[in-house]
Amino acid sequence: MMTLWRHKLELLVNDRWLVFVCAMWIQSVAGVGYLFGGSMSPAIKTSLGYNQKQIALLGVAKNLGDAIGFVSGALSEVSPSWVVLLVGATQNLFGYGVVWLVVTGQLPNLPLWMLFVAIFVGTNGETYYNTASLVSCIHNFPESRGPVVGILKGFSGLSGAILTQVYLMFNPSHDSSVILMVALGPPVVVLALLFIVRPVERSCRTNLRSDDLRFLAIYGFCVVLAVYLLGLLVLQSVFDMTQTIITTSGAILVIFMVVPVLVPFSSVFISGNNVTSVKPEEGTSNVDQHEARTLIERSDIPPEKKRAPCIGEDFTLLQALGQADFWLIFMSLVLGVGSGITVIDNLGQICYSLGYSNTKIFVSLISISNFLGRVAGGYFSELIIRKLSLPRTLAMSVVQAIMSLGLIYYAIDWPGKIYVVTIVIGMGYGAHWAIAPASVSDIFGLKSFGSLYNFQITALPIGSFVFSGVIASNIYDYYARKQAGPTTETESLVCTGSVCYSVTCGLMSMLCLMAMVLSLSVVYRTRKFYLRLHHRVSKT
Repeated sequence: MMTLWRHKLELLVNDRWLVFVCAMWIQSVAGVGYLFGGSMSPAIKTSLGYNQKQIALLGVAKNLGDAIGFVSGALSEVSPSWVVLLVGATQNLFGYGVVWLVVTGQLPNLPLWMLFVAIFVGTNGETYYNTASLVSCIHNFPESRGPVVGILKGFSGLSGAILTQVYLMFNPSHDSSVILMVALGPPVVVLALLFIVRPVERSCRTNLRSDDLRFLAIYGFCVVLAVYLLGLLVLQSVFDMTQTIITTSGAILVIFMVVPVLVPFSSVFISGNNVTSVKPEEGTSNVDQHEARTLIERSDIPPEKKRAPCIGEDFTLLQALGQADFWLIFMSLVLGVGSGITVIDNLGQICYSLGYSNTKIFVSLISISNFLGRVAGGYFSELIIRKLSLPRTLAMSVVQAIMSLGLIYYAIDWPGKIYVVTIVIGMGYGAHWAIAPASVSDIFGLKSFGSLYNFQITALPIGSFVFSGVIASNIYDYYARKQAGPTTETESLVCTGSVCYSVTCGLMSMLCLMAMVLSLSVVYRTRKFYLRLHHRVSKT
């Protein structure tokens, strides 16, 4: 009996579903940057006496730390996942630990540039969490890349709401406590799962039917979690809840987050998953061996020993940068994500311009929509491949078309436009982060996925700077000056009415259509590859 249980535990530790669930937990605490604007920056501003321009500069440090992941991507190619996670946890602890010590007066006040570096280092730790989780799980589930990326990125987007609820459970007496939680909480979770989240040896057979049932269970959990969090956030924004209720609801959330572990437990202890594992052939990068051999034996590849990789094989980042498909996906991502982040960054101001005083409801709504968009984007993009034999980027083009309609709905000033644009843009923005990384892994392989993924992330700050920081802000100021007249001071300008952002939404709608055209061009260029891929998967 002891031997049987020991064998079962060994199977559990090496089960790819346990790796996936543990990666979900890491992603649930990975988005430390989401807490900066609403929770950490007020504590820093109050304690250190900073003005808004100084806080905005620290916000830039947060954004840069969140977007620059080239080091984590390169490290994932030469080091095991636990090294990547450990570096991320160290940066997280050191960066925000320094910020907390300064804010609480346990260290002397540091120059602004040193706090800039500390926040950059601390936030940059989450790029290591993202890279290790995504790389490990895509290697473990190469046949289900869409669902895997969508679910993991979904939990990353929801981590701010999850961390906030956990923080409120403890009834903190000082605002700086949130910085301590950010410094300690994610590293503790990551260290606890350090040696579990990793590429595991591939099973000698894969039961796609049972995998579909397990993914369905995870999807059900995601929907219930989204509904619970949305209800909780709305209630907290409308009513004054007692600390007992807040603590109880937070404890229910923590218990609820443990539920997905039933999936790998049922796989091993109930379903009788006793399949032994075998190591993949050397050089296949954990991609299915049949797929790798099929690619190599294709008749359109010349029989040379050294040649440039073909579509579907492993590209390095430098090789991918020389491919038109890579840049088409990237520019489509810049336009689509840039349009989405423009609405997200300015949502509070949009609400105020329309006369809504309570913006928390809309912030909660767009956060949950973002989560659901990531999960749904991964699911439907996978269906497009399996059922229709069409390229995954077709899903991205559909999403961009829907975003364009939502933005034009706002620009036309139709009823309920704030609700339409909040839900549509939230889901559309989130879907990009599920579809684009999975598409890149399809076309350019898994070996350098960490580097390829972290290059894609740079689309976010580029889009945010150009569309939100330049276009939207200047249009807003133009209409604010027009309403106020020439004698009003520039810093006190406030714009009211739908006109403040209707032109911006109209322009973003056109940009989404341009993104759709770019995505469709990738669909056209890769259609034959996806058709062959579908045939190979069907045979296996």
